[in-house]
Amino acid sequence: MEKMMFTNLPVFNLKRSVDFYTALGFKFNPQFTSETSTCMIVGKYNCIMLLENDTFAGFVDKPLAPTKKTVSCIVAITYASEDEVRAVCEKAFELGARNYKEPEVHGFMFGWGFEDLDGHIIEPFWMDQAEVMTVG
Repeated sequence: MEKMMFTNLPVFNLKRSVDFYTALGFKFNPQFTSETSTCMIVGKYNCIMLLENDTFAGFVDKPLAPTKKTVSCIVAITYASEDEVRAVCEKAFELGARNYKEPEVHGFMFGWGFEDLDGHIIEPFWMDQAEVMTVG
């Protein structure tokens, strides 16, 4: 069985977040959707659960981090080309995301990033698959 990964992110307003990510081209799995949470499909085995703050808080025994002030993770998502990375970041900025850094070129990789409407750091990037070492 292939492992799946579900990254969970707290959001202030589920509808606003769904509208934002839908405009960036993401789809959602209705099997994992309720009034206060949804499952954003990133890839065949990778998803991001968007949970309203109160719902998210129900899964943990610590207070939620103030995502507009702190960073605890960076969610990096691959794209097929540098042009796609630029396009998704520029669209995110049009939709109200914050541009917190300039695009970066690292040899066989190109990345940019944005802070989404809830303060989460999302970093679209492209890498030349021919240059990537396989693990396993």
